[in-house]
Amino acid sequence: MSLLVRGDRVALVSPAGPASQVKVAAGIDVLRSWGLEVTTPVVEPWSLPYLAGSDEARAAEFVAAWCSDVAAVICVRGGYGCLRMTDLVPWKDLPSRVFVGSSDVTVLHAELNAVGLPTVFGPMPGTSDFVDDPLAQSRLHEVLFGSVSSWTAGTPVVPGTARGVLTGGNAALLAASAGGPRWALPVPGSIALLEDVGEEPYRLDRILTQLLRAGWFAPVSGIVLGSWTDCGDVSSVLHDRLSGLGVPILGEFGFGHCAGQWSLPLGVEAELDVEARTLTVV
Repeated sequence: MSLLVRGDRVALVSPAGPASQVKVAAGIDVLRSWGLEVTTPVVEPWSLPYLAGSDEARAAEFVAAWCSDVAAVICVRGGYGCLRMTDLVPWKDLPSRVFVGSSDVTVLHAELNAVGLPTVFGPMPGTSDFVDDPLAQSRLHEVLFGSVSSWTAGTPVVPGTARGVLTGGNAALLAASAGGPRWALPVPGSIALLEDVGEEPYRLDRILTQLLRAGWFAPVSGIVLGSWTDCGDVSSVLHDRLSGLGVPILGEFGFGHCAGQWSLPLGVEAELDVEARTLTVV
């Protein structure tokens, strides 16, 4: 069953950084070519130029979008800022909607999944990763309009199989969220999806070490690793920090900050088979 159909109305929101209006316009054109009606985000200049508005304004826009007559809420870009506005959102009161975003939006995925709302970790229409990447567009379209429920990709790292709820996203944001008022460990048996961008190997080591010390990996039954764009050679760090967990690991799976990225669901149960290189929604 598809998540969206032609004619559905979707709302674009800016919960993090400001997006290029040229990119947003191009992204809207793509969404409209899919038969969607699109409401555009409201960007108000603010004193901190790396944010798309005050925390209160971004949270209000986010909540208003969820409570409007739309089938989906889609983030225009990440950057930075979601962590600043998350405590201003009444998460338990939000209705069911399709939700799309990635990178800094990892914070919002975690909040939505915690109240039982599944989400889609995928490219955002105010970014080059969407506008300039037809394959990434196609793969998001498959998830939103098709019946795709299984992906085959990657390189086996630690063999085995696992079944559990998909969780995770951007590793740095998962670590930055630790200790927040609603921060919680993944549910037992979760399959963790992890990716990042622009983190030197030692900084990725610090991120993973923080998550390990916080017990974040304790309930995890399997790990799927995405892209590590502009992070240098992180293979040794990933092996050192993760291989000792004793869970199956599938690497280089092709989601995150990379060309032709997969769009993957979060907050739903899936099966991981490392030798078959498959991730399948149950």
